[in-house]
Order: sequence, then C-alpha cells, then structure tokens
Amino acid sequence: MKKINLLFILFFSLNTFSQTQLFDDGWRFHRGGAQSAETVGFDDSQWRNVDLPHDWSIEDLPGSDSPFSRDAVSQTSGGFTTGGNGWYRKTFSLPEPMKGKLIQIQFDGVYMNAECWLNGQSLGNHPYGYTTFWYDVTSKVRFDTVNVLAVQVKNEGANSRWYSGSGIYRHVWLKASDPVHVTPFGVYITTPEVSAEKATVKIVTTVENKTQKRAEIKLVTRILDAASKEAAKTESVFTLDNEKTENTVQFLSVLKPGLWSVETPVLYKAVTEVYHDGKMCDKNETIFGIRTISFSVDKGFQLNGKTVELKGGCVHHDNGPLGAKAYDRAEERRIELLKASGYNAVRCSHNTPSPAFLAACDKLGMLVIDEAFDMWRHAKNPYDYSLYFDEWWQKDIESMVLRDRNHPSVILWSIGNEIGGMDSPEVVEVAKMLGNHIRKLDPTRPVTAAVNGLNPRKDPFFATLDVGGYNYATGGDHLKGSMYPIDHKRVPERIMLGTESYALEAFGAWMDVLDYDYLAGDFVWTAFDYIGEASIGWRGYWAENNFYPWNLAYCGDIDICGWKRPQSFYRDALWMENQVSVFVKPPQPSFPQNPKRQSWSKWHWHDVVADWNWPGYENTEFEVNVYSSCETAELFLNGKSLGKKETNRSTEFQAVWKVPYQPGELKVVGYQKEKPVSQSVLATAAETKAIKMSADRNKIKADNQDLSYITVELTDEKGIRNPKDERLVKFEIEGEGNIVGVGNANPVSTESYQLPQRKAWQGRCLVIVKSTGNAGKVRLTASAEGLKPVQLEIQTVK
Repeated sequence: MKKINLLFILFFSLNTFSQTQLFDDGWRFHRGGAQSAETVGFDDSQWRNVDLPHDWSIEDLPGSDSPFSRDAVSQTSGGFTTGGNGWYRKTFSLPEPMKGKLIQIQFDGVYMNAECWLNGQSLGNHPYGYTTFWYDVTSKVRFDTVNVLAVQVKNEGANSRWYSGSGIYRHVWLKASDPVHVTPFGVYITTPEVSAEKATVKIVTTVENKTQKRAEIKLVTRILDAASKEAAKTESVFTLDNEKTENTVQFLSVLKPGLWSVETPVLYKAVTEVYHDGKMCDKNETIFGIRTISFSVDKGFQLNGKTVELKGGCVHHDNGPLGAKAYDRAEERRIELLKASGYNAVRCSHNTPSPAFLAACDKLGMLVIDEAFDMWRHAKNPYDYSLYFDEWWQKDIESMVLRDRNHPSVILWSIGNEIGGMDSPEVVEVAKMLGNHIRKLDPTRPVTAAVNGLNPRKDPFFATLDVGGYNYATGGDHLKGSMYPIDHKRVPERIMLGTESYALEAFGAWMDVLDYDYLAGDFVWTAFDYIGEASIGWRGYWAENNFYPWNLAYCGDIDICGWKRPQSFYRDALWMENQVSVFVKPPQPSFPQNPKRQSWSKWHWHDVVADWNWPGYENTEFEVNVYSSCETAELFLNGKSLGKKETNRSTEFQAVWKVPYQPGELKVVGYQKEKPVSQSVLATAAETKAIKMSADRNKIKADNQDLSYITVELTDEKGIRNPKDERLVKFEIEGEGNIVGVGNANPVSTESYQLPQRKAWQGRCLVIVKSTGNAGKVRLTASAEGLKPVQLEIQTVK
C-alpha cells in the first residue's frame, strides 16, 4: 500500500496538467459470489493478489489442474471453459495535489457485465465485454483516507460463440485532469489532402470547461515527426463558458510528409496543449499517420493512391495460453507473426480490439477492419449482447469509433457479423441506423458488415453498406462456385470484400482477388487459431458434447503458440515469391475423424504434418505434398532426386509425390529459371538427447507487463526436433520474472496453462515469462525425464 501511494504522489506532483496512471497493479480477486463486497469495510484479506490484465477462465478450475470441464456451460463454443462471477477490489490513496482535479477511471475492456463501485457508491454497469468505458469519480474519491474500488464481473450463461475469457482482461487507467481539459477521445485527426509535397492535417479538439466561470482558452497544437522534430504548429484562442464544451478546428500543413503504409508505417504525434489564464492546464499526445484510403469498383482498395490487395485474416481476441489477457507485448507479437507470414490486413472478429492491438497495427503496418458486434436484436445465445443492444448500441458504437478513429491502420468500420434476419426490412433499418451514426462520427472511412447466406434477398442490406462484406463466397469450385462474378453482373456498382473464407479454398479465394478488380481482398477464417468453437477445424459441425476434450478451434493458419501450421505455408506460396515447403500425409488420421461432419463444414485443412519419422513403416508409400511459388520443385530423398514438377496456377501451386518411407532427409528445392532459390527439409530425428530453449526476446522491460516467449524443443544430438516426443517438460524460474503461461498447441490437451510444466506436442512446447517491476535477471530452467536440464537467461531493464 505504501509503495502504491508513493507512486501516485511522485507521479501527480510533477506537473499541474492532466496525467494518466496505469492502474493494473495491486488488485485483489475472488472467484465466485461475495455478498457486500462493494462496501468499504468488506474484509478481502483472504482474496488472491492479482495484477491486470487478468482472465479467470484460463486459470485452473478450483480443485483441479485444468481450466477445462466437459460440463462447462460454454461447451464447444467456449472450449469447455467456465465463466461465472468474479470480484475485484483495489485500495488506493490519492495525494493532496490532486484535490481540485477531475478524476476518471477508465476500463479498456471487462468481460462482461461489469458493475463498479467506489467507496461503496455505485458508478454504474457496463454490459458489453469489448468496449472501453470510464467513470467520472471526482465527487466520490476521498483524500483523507484510502479509497476502495470494487468491480463485480458477471460472465453468466451461454453468451458467446467463442472463448471470451472472464474478468478485467485489459488495462485500467486512473486519469486526473484540470477542470479545463480535453474530453476523453476528444482529439480527432484526419488528413483531407495529401501529396508528396504537402499534407493538410485537420485536427478537431473538444475542450470542456468544468469551472464555475467563463474561461479564456489558448489551444496550442504541434505535430512532431518520427524523430520528434516539430513538423507543424498552430494555436487558437477562444472563450468557453462554464459547463460547456467547444469543438475547435485547426488546420496544419506538413511539408514533404512521410506517408503511413504497409511497408513504411510512418507515425506522427500531435501534441495538444490547453492554456487557461496563461498556464498550461492540459496536455495530450495523439499518435496518427498521414495517408489516404479509398475503395472503388475499378481499383479495389487503394492506400496513398496505390492499389493494395488485402491479404487478410480474421482474428479473435484471445492470446492462446494467456487466455484473453491483453498484454501489450502479446498483442504486438501476434501482429509481428502475421506480418511475417504475408498478411497485410486483419479483421477484428467480432468485436473491437484492445488499444494495444491497434497500436501494434499502427506501428507495424497492418490494415484493420474494426468490428462492433456479432449480433444485434436477434440472439445467437440466450444471454448474449442482444439483451442489451437497444439500450447500448449507440454508446458502444461511439466508444469504438471515438477511441479508434485516429489509428491509421483502421480502414473500415464493420457494424456486424452474420446478423440474424439480414433479409428482413427491420434488420435493414438497423443497419442504416448503425451505419449512419458511424458516418456522422467519422465520415472518412467506409462502413461494411460480414454477410453470409448470400442471395439476392439481401440486396437491401448490402445497399446500406459502403463495402459489401462476403462470407464464404468463393465456393468449392473456383470457376463455377464463386459468387463474386455473379453478383457483380447483377449489381455492378457494388464494391466487394471477402470477409471470411475457408483455408481449404485459399487458392480459389485468392485467385478471385487477383482476377476481379471490384474485389478488394480476402480474409481467411482464421489467421490465428483460438480457444473455443472447439474442433471446427477437424470434427466440424454440428458440434456435440462428445467433442470434449477438444478445446481449440484448430482452424488457424498460425497456432495458439505462434507456430505456423501447414496451411500457412500454403498461403506463403500464394502470396510470396520463392516459397517452398514440404509436408507428409500420415498413415493414420492425426485424430479420430467425425463421420457426421457436414459437407459445408470446411474449416479444416488437409491432414499433413512436417514429420519424416515413421518407424515401422519402412518402404510404405507416403503421400508427400509440396507447396511452392517457384516455377518448378524437385524432391530429394537422401540425396536422390525423385523428379521435378511444375508448380504454378494450373497446379494450384502444389505438387504431390508418392514416396516409399526410408529414414533420413526429405528435401524439396524450388527453382526459378532453372536456378535453385529456396529449399525445405524434413529430417528423421534420432533418439532425443537434449532440450533446446530459444526466446523471442532476451531483454524485456522491467514494468510488470512485458513478456518473453520461449520455445522449448526436444532434439537429437544434431539439434533435429523429434516430433514424436511428447514427454513432460518442467520449469523453474528465478529472479525478476514469473511464468504466466505455458502451452503446446495440442487441440485436445486439457493440461493447465498456469502450472510450471507442459507436455511437448510435436516435439515442442512454449513458456511465457512476464517481468516484475524490477531490473535484473531472470533464469529459466527446463528439465525432462532422461534429459539434462538447460537454462536460459533474460534481462529485465528499466
């Protein structure tokens, strides 16, 4: 408690203008009911200490070593995880210099039905689990004693079609501002005119006067470039009556601007300073990019006047072994991995993402469809957002748009996904209502929605959209089954976008994008695998209780640990030059098959593995699949050529060989103009002799938030990973770090994500280490039966 109080005193005494403090540390948590826990005098001494972000659904169920249960209310939708009720309490003190300030508490996201109290007084309830909300607590805070913030979270009943997580899973902020201040999300930046020589930057700033008298205001805005050099400056003077707000419009010119793009995501910073009676009373910094966007029938999507084909993927919000916890580094790592696999766009399905996710997209150059809802008035689950839609849609839309409209990465607003009744006049009117409200808040970006069950009866719904989102329009046969040319012939003015497609139909979906100018891009379901919708990528629909222990969707290009799955390598061949990879169809199915899987349920990929270890199958013929963007590919077994084959559009960038198994090296070489340009190797592993650990970063911030992801492999003496080894790996950690997650991407594993151990799957597992708030060293030790323990060191720095 004393440490927290000292931090506040140091922080808020440095400046007289507004300040924001991360409020994530030092909470207490209880899973279950707790009568009167909102009161100040409630005894929470027996509750657990937790830091945010926090998700109790990823934690082991009480009395078990697993978060999964066959009897969970969520069933396959939530990956057999459990929600329920949880309570959070935080005790804090405020220093005397904060008296006279306006105090706000902001929650970036709580799933769901968050009811909040401060010092026993109700702040309100926020139903939706994905939008940012805040409370003005100025009249409720105390300076003569400690303050108690209590939050009850109710994730009750079947309310989501995927893993949602439970709790305060995003950041919380304490904000102190002068009575004359910029309102929350009150800086709105657009770039109406952009050229190589000059960019016009329009900034609308909303200033509020909460004093008791009229105020003379000076608003100074500076634009800083990536090197923190001033690129433009302007100021405005105006009078603001008490209890009023003023929208001040300013235009600034930036000469020879650096343009934000996928390849060069140049960012600028707008520094907003508010002066009252000659003294600075507020200061805000807003990151933005200078760029132009447009969609058209003849040019698709254009960024800065150049057509960019959207190589897209849908993503849910969970971070695999971390559950829903939205650590900044976890969000950034996802975008890094997607960029490395050729993606230039993501669709946030089916909800607004965390601010950290969008910040990573801005920084790394990833385009974004920012989506609001999975349902409106028509329920998809008995306790979902449809219960709150009529009362809350406007507030939640405003939260999304006002918060996210300065992000250069955001290019489309989506009002919903596969909304029930899209062919009805009632739902069409709702679509108009939502779209018009978004356009009022931000007229610079088009509005879309993801439409399924494609047919002409949904033309009125499409007519409410600026860009028509098509789910699963390619069909099974690219030449005969695609809906795009059919609809283009019927409605030639419609701009189209593939908002969902099957990985199994990646070739047809991408050829459609290449062939049709009116089709802006394609978004596969999904780019990243996720918890929930258990086994849609193997057993498919319809789901049953006997799908347990399946808990992952198993449909993502990249698995929950961040490792590429075979379909991701195929996408490399579609999207990138000089790519080649090799996979093997196993002699027996990787998992028991579902004879009742529906023909339309196609979220799976071919059953192939990166494995050339098949003892007992010597001389048995195996099917070997090669994915290649090279002109030709040649397969070798132990140095002997098995022939060269063309790989191009006519072969769907694939080649297949039948190869009698012999241990050793299976290698494919890709050629352009008869010259080798790339290769991929599968090697037979000998007996496992070692544990190999490698960290994505060996130096992380000492901020109690930053993460290092450590891949653990079981290898032979030559360092070849043994994909058949599934022994248990145990971890010990010392120093300034903690283990916050473990995983292996096995979709049927019900192991704990929290315990310091994990079985290997396909010869590897993952451990995630979080820093403490202290600089120093972290030493991680991994051990497994029959193998020598190994250590890895990570530095934490201030």
